Amino acid sequence: MSDYDADAAEELAERVRSGDRRLYELEDYADADTAAATRRRLVEEHSGADLETTADYSLPAGQAAESNIENMIGAAQIPMGVAGPVTVNGGAYEGETYLPLATTEGALLASVNRGCSVIDDSGGAEVRVTKRGMTRAPVFRVSGIAEAEALAEWARDNVEQLRATAESTTSHGTLLDVTPYVVADSVHLRFRYDTADAMGMNMATIATREAAEVVEDETDASLVALSGNMCTDKKPAAINAVEGRGRSVTAEVSIPREAVESTLKTSPEAISEVNTRKNLLGSAKAASLGFNAQAANVVAAMYLATGQDAAQVVEGSNGIVSMEAREDGLYGAISLSSIEVGTVGGGTKLPTQAEGLDILGIRGSGDPAGENGDALAECVAVGALAGELSLLSALASRHLSSAHAELGR
Repeated sequence: MSDYDADAAEELAERVRSGDRRLYELEDYADADTAAATRRRLVEEHSGADLETTADYSLPAGQAAESNIENMIGAAQIPMGVAGPVTVNGGAYEGETYLPLATTEGALLASVNRGCSVIDDSGGAEVRVTKRGMTRAPVFRVSGIAEAEALAEWARDNVEQLRATAESTTSHGTLLDVTPYVVADSVHLRFRYDTADAMGMNMATIATREAAEVVEDETDASLVALSGNMCTDKKPAAINAVEGRGRSVTAEVSIPREAVESTLKTSPEAISEVNTRKNLLGSAKAASLGFNAQAANVVAAMYLATGQDAAQVVEGSNGIVSMEAREDGLYGAISLSSIEVGTVGGGTKLPTQAEGLDILGIRGSGDPAGENGDALAECVAVGALAGELSLLSALASRHLSSAHAELGR
């Protein structure tokens, strides 16, 4: 239970009831734990709910209220487990590790764990980050297509000026490129940044705001919105599936035929057929952006366990799975185009999430900068690959429903 001043909480609650205080400003008049207790009291009165369990938290309320949440009343607990160990042969991460996953979905950990086992027994997964870049894309209004074309050309010719302005706002971000997109009398400029070990949305937003002022000063364009949805953040978007956002990463493994048969209880040919007919053809027919079986499950669980922005699982589910039966076994791979992760800032500073990063040994800034962020993306990709191998083999062997029944799910 959090430590708070009960008398002060009741006094504050009465002030809110009388209209003298606003719910969102309570931290201005009391410590964060007392402010949270005050809100619980008011919410309990209003709803009839008992928030005793919500009040039982160990995280530092002051830290959370300062940078992670507003109108805090407590904490929601999500069970956290580990899958593995699994060997990651990455460009940034090298070695055997457990993967932390936080979820309320029964059987998910068991599924990923089975995939990790067969990957580890096969010598581990090879994995690389192939592209980096957090994006922010403001939209500008122009007078017509002639001015739109002129602005697009100006942006291409003045990247260095935009870079100098954008990078003046941060000691860690680097502007990689600016790509213009014209739609009638609207021009979207997609700024792409290397944000080192931070996920980087705030960094990219602040830097782009400064650069947008240069655009307005130097051209006839008017800024309409700092985000024009060409970024694209937390929405299904083909541009992220094609161009990537955050980190694009691929993990692969070659599994001997005996291991497929003994551990996954099926054959390479059967897994390949399920992948083709389900993940590829089925997804194409549905016009899906994700050609995979359950990548979002693992991405979401690892995001929650390590303090990432859970809403970005939308982009994180953009993944294509390859499963090819070969003479000596099964080649399996997953390419995830938009893994938006960081090991500094945001939710990574909260105690439980920091411990999740400690399990992987990659909390904080990497050396060189960006290496820990790459390492986290590589671990997420290996976990997603493990989940795909397990689920596809369960479908191929027709054991999916029996596995859930056995685990009581």
